[in-house]
Amino acid sequence: MVKFEEKKIDGSDIYAVRKAKLEDMRGNGFDPFEQNFPQKHTSEEARKLYVEGSENQQTVDVAGRIVAFRLMGKASFVKILDSDGQIQLYVSTNDIGDEQYKNFSKFDIGDIVGASGELFKTKTGEITVRVKNILMVAKSLRPLPEKWHGLVDSDQIYRQRYLDLIINQESRDRAKRRCQIVKEIRRFLWDKGFEEMETPILQNIVGGAAARPFETFMNALNQKCYLRIATELFLKRMLVAGFDKVFEIGRIFRNEGLSRKHNPEFTSIEIYQAFSDYRGMMALVREIFQHLCQTVVGTTTIVTCDGTIIELGGEWTERRYEDLIIEATDNADWFSFSKEQKLKRCQDLAIEVNPNSEDFEVTNDVYGKIVEPKLIQPTFVTHLPKELCPLAKINKADKRYLDVFELCINGQEIAPAYSEQNDPFVQREMFEKQIGEEKHNLDNEFLLSLEYGMPPAGGMGIGIDRLVILLTGAASIRDIILFPMLRPQEGS
Repeated sequence: MVKFEEKKIDGSDIYAVRKAKLEDMRGNGFDPFEQNFPQKHTSEEARKLYVEGSENQQTVDVAGRIVAFRLMGKASFVKILDSDGQIQLYVSTNDIGDEQYKNFSKFDIGDIVGASGELFKTKTGEITVRVKNILMVAKSLRPLPEKWHGLVDSDQIYRQRYLDLIINQESRDRAKRRCQIVKEIRRFLWDKGFEEMETPILQNIVGGAAARPFETFMNALNQKCYLRIATELFLKRMLVAGFDKVFEIGRIFRNEGLSRKHNPEFTSIEIYQAFSDYRGMMALVREIFQHLCQTVVGTTTIVTCDGTIIELGGEWTERRYEDLIIEATDNADWFSFSKEQKLKRCQDLAIEVNPNSEDFEVTNDVYGKIVEPKLIQPTFVTHLPKELCPLAKINKADKRYLDVFELCINGQEIAPAYSEQNDPFVQREMFEKQIGEEKHNLDNEFLLSLEYGMPPAGGMGIGIDRLVILLTGAASIRDIILFPMLRPQEGS
């Protein structure tokens, strides 16, 4: 709750009142912006030290932000928030003296304090610190949003995420869970013998995906360069170098649209394993997801923001791309249709497609617009047309298709994977078809590395942001990116 003198004045007035308090403190020889405080215990660590029934309780040193303040004459209760949660402080004149209590009574919601004292349990059963010494270590000049109303402006939530994380426990838990997810992915792969790599973000030629890059300029070399759109081609060079199991977690940049599922800057993990293939990646991705369910979430049954129940345990469904398209269009002859016939069928089904698209792109529009959104339970979509990915092995049994899968969950792609193309001649041919006349975009350095020999391999990418959305039940990618890109505010 806010202090009495701030209840009926607006934010600018509160700022003025708090700034005056700061000046008064400094005038009395005390600057609250301390260089350090010996925080020996987090709130959780302190609570664990309490021994039920013991008369001799541990003395703890805790620190955090004041988020609740009940000033009651000569004794007060305060709650502070730290990285682990909240803990209650009991502050009284009997324990700290009149002079220190007088200074303490001028503290405000939002101030950051350090406190030392013995643990005890209140009549209501709450483990509390009986404060023997309390010190303000950073003055909060601006008021926090009211606890019960919080932040209601979505723009403010994303622009001032730090306030959202202070006030909103759900946002705080989600941010922590994201950290746990990334940590557990790393731990899982390290335990499997994978080695973590770091590859360039600034690149001369962008590759590994079909996406519009962000352009920049390097003064030292006097040349244009790009922010990476994938880590694939450099990680494959590591396979050539003899590192058989590699991965990288990093930021990817694609200068494209914003939506509930897309952000131009996002986090991805790419994983490559020599002497494996796309089926090896099937087993690996399922194992990773189920490990995360066990270690982070505590269950393989996930509930989305709209109440949909998704089961990630057990075996997952596998479907061929072709079969899904035939079912969606209700036409067994789809793949023998001319492009014009396909466009007509799309019109009948009210599927909007670009009439200037290539034949395979029309089919893929059908997949993206009416097939993928219905794949709610985990589904491996296999045997995609060879035109869709120039970096994958062509299926030996049917050269129209690739040895790939797209893992779809909750109506969106979460992880694509391939049997990686390692024939330098086939790879060059596929690249040249993809780029057409733009020969300057051909990554000859990567093709050169393949000529030294790259072992057969399976490779996979997982969108970390989409994975976190799935495992936390978030509604939007903006909810799980701490500081999403926003338009500048007027006057800023």
